[in-house]
Amino acid sequence: MKFLINKLSTKVNINAIWRVYNRCDAYKMGTNIKISFLILLILTIIGCSKSDKKEKQLIKIEFGNLDSKNDSLGVELELNRFKNWKELIDRTERISCNDSLPKITIKSGNIIKTIYFQNPCWKDVGCILIKQRNVIEIHNDTINKSDMNFYPLDSLQGVIKRDIENNGKDPDLCDNPEKLLFFVTYDNYQIEHLSKTLDILTESYSRITNKTDIIIWLNDKIPPPPPPKELNDIE
Repeated sequence: MKFLINKLSTKVNINAIWRVYNRCDAYKMGTNIKISFLILLILTIIGCSKSDKKEKQLIKIEFGNLDSKNDSLGVELELNRFKNWKELIDRTERISCNDSLPKITIKSGNIIKTIYFQNPCWKDVGCILIKQRNVIEIHNDTINKSDMNFYPLDSLQGVIKRDIENNGKDPDLCDNPEKLLFFVTYDNYQIEHLSKTLDILTESYSRITNKTDIIIWLNDKIPPPPPPKELNDIE
């Protein structure tokens, strides 16, 4: 009798242990599935976050498009197609004479800049009167103000600020910020130099004015007139 009871007790214990084992095993499987799902969810969220971050990092800004309706009139100047500065200027004028806006697109870090130029069509215009005081010229990476004062390119922000804030006080500086005009000229055309100059110019202007309505002409360098002769030199 005692042997029978011990046998039954052992059988009951074995069954109980087996049931507990099955429950533990099922619990482990359920836990593993939950952990796997959680890891997959985290990886998906990180992937989406990185993708959104990449899209948000790319910023597009337009400079010199004085009328936003004219963006469809823009014609890209493909810088690598021009052998020299004259070819670039000639192409710029042809675009202007076709009632379009020449533009250049450059990338600076995570910013894509589209820069429009307001060059006139000289075929339709005999002469344009421009006050020299309202012009800042950048020639061969050197800033020129009224053919009298010359500054390195890294001084551009200070030069622009001085003209913007003048408001007609100094007769040698800009009389109205809205009339400020930038001439960009080169003797020897190099793509990387022009792109760098335009990048610095637009960045400096937007920092000072918090605007993008900059007026830029790609121009031929006009040499200053020769100094007047002394009385003794005149025959």
